Amino acid sequence: MSEPSTAPDSAATAHPEPIVNRLSIQIATVNGSGSQTANNTLLRAIFQMGIPVSGKNLFPSNIAGLPTWFTIRANADGYTARRSEVDVLVCMNAQTSREDVAGVPPGATVVYEESLKLDTLRDDLDFYPVPFAKLVREVCPVVSLRRLVVNMLYVGVVAHLLDIELAEIEKALQKAFATKPKALDLNIDAVKAGLAWAEENITTQSRFRVQRMDKTAGKVLVDGNYATALGALFAGVTVAAWYPITPSSSVTESLIELADRYRVDPETGKRNIAIIQAEDELAAIGNVIGAAWAGARAMTSTSGPGISLMSEFIGLGYYAEIPAVIVNVQRTGPSTGLPTRTMQGDVMFCAYNSHGDTRHPCIYPANIEEAYEFGRKAFDIAERYQTPVFVLTDLDLGMNLWMADPFEYPEGGIDRGKVLDQAGLAAMEDWGRYKDVDGDGIPYRSIPGTPGGKGAYFTRGSGHDEYAVYSEDGDVYAGNVDRLKRKIQGSADYLPQPIADDRGSKVGIIAYGTSEAAVAEARDQLRGEHGLETDYLRLRAFPFPASVQQWIEAHDRVYVVEQNRDGQMRNLMRIELPEISVKLDSIRHYTGMPLDARTVTDAVVAAEANAEGAN
Repeated sequence: MSEPSTAPDSAATAHPEPIVNRLSIQIATVNGSGSQTANNTLLRAIFQMGIPVSGKNLFPSNIAGLPTWFTIRANADGYTARRSEVDVLVCMNAQTSREDVAGVPPGATVVYEESLKLDTLRDDLDFYPVPFAKLVREVCPVVSLRRLVVNMLYVGVVAHLLDIELAEIEKALQKAFATKPKALDLNIDAVKAGLAWAEENITTQSRFRVQRMDKTAGKVLVDGNYATALGALFAGVTVAAWYPITPSSSVTESLIELADRYRVDPETGKRNIAIIQAEDELAAIGNVIGAAWAGARAMTSTSGPGISLMSEFIGLGYYAEIPAVIVNVQRTGPSTGLPTRTMQGDVMFCAYNSHGDTRHPCIYPANIEEAYEFGRKAFDIAERYQTPVFVLTDLDLGMNLWMADPFEYPEGGIDRGKVLDQAGLAAMEDWGRYKDVDGDGIPYRSIPGTPGGKGAYFTRGSGHDEYAVYSEDGDVYAGNVDRLKRKIQGSADYLPQPIADDRGSKVGIIAYGTSEAAVAEARDQLRGEHGLETDYLRLRAFPFPASVQQWIEAHDRVYVVEQNRDGQMRNLMRIELPEISVKLDSIRHYTGMPLDARTVTDAVVAAEANAEGAN
């Protein structure tokens, strides 16, 4: 990523010159008002102009009526993390309009329904009152549609103020309404009406502008849940069982959409994948465990409360050594928490899930490409190590649109691990389902129904010996769980490896998942604003390989950045790597909003000042 431009990236600087391709737009509406299409139209239009963008949807957990906000960040340097500052505010919700205006920095642009009279609140903002209520009556004769169409009016007004090209807006709308030509025409007419009104009535342009670039060529806009589902499809998933829960529902919904296109038998017209909406999360994971035991590649998608209900079955999968993929799109907690807010709150919960002594492979995608890649690789991990595997994303990655490179078509086959067919079973002189033949802790398994009869065994979640025979012998049990621990720890070098960016600093930053976007920007801020160079390690999986401890040992101070209250990843490293625990400090963000770079920068600067004072 390039160095930050010297041009300001905040409206708080009273700079008379235009600020081009460095702005944040926030649109305040009401949940259920149909604003999402309008907001995505603005996002896509800017993206299609070649300008790097990201979008964050902040919505309430009820169906309709409460406030919702959508933010679009356009940044020439490619930064995609959330910014806390708002440069262009569109007020379409009377309920929050005064608070929204109070929260923007001086010099911001404010577009609003003229009847709200917001220009009386402050004298340090650029206000643009628009008669949206009047205009929508002229554009849309159908009263029931006006609450939807009015959103396209602000698209036209914002397009005029920011120089967003009409052709790109129309292109974005054509994508959104590809199968609804009448709706397409109505929405384009509304955009043009807003644009025409602005051209005739707005005489001063916003100092925030966009201007065509060439930095998004070949890229796509997609959300992480869709990317994860696509990865699972390419992995050969044949069974998916789920119960809907925000923010994970669209993982399986996307899989259904993909299966209808790519998993239909041409002769029968039926899907060759089973997708089951179970009565609850406990039933869903039970279906997954049963299907995987029978030889299917099986998965579920859920969030924290669902994991709670699944815990006993997850323990069964661990102890009976049955592969399963569990996609956990994290949200806030405890309890049901804030179901439409993002968090990295299940790190410890998933690593040691279920009762007793357990340890589970967990992988942490940070971007769209990895959501796709890990959504595929998780099945190989699960079958190679015969165990449940967690893919931990979060609401920010899962439900928001991100730029990404086109997905690479996977090469090579799938890794099913140590599965014995009839010939393999016949060649084994003394086969036991849980016998460690190769010394790596991974036994050989058979699929029910394998011809020859030699592969039959009882699958037990209770005590068993290496031949799957019931046993309550303490030494047998201890030997079994020790082997399981060795098996899972042995996965560390097979899992996605950490990525290091070392620049010779003794100050290190560790992060994982969607914290990556904010940390990348914060490191540039630390260098450019404070002269502080940092090294960086991005964790991508648990258990940790030896390289993680080696990297920490090479630094004087290491800041672990994460989005939860208790520093769960830092605590996990302290448990697993106690020798280096004293070097780990914690930077935590847990408001439910996606992490922003300034939070990281300010925390590191303050911690470094304290460290220097102590010395």
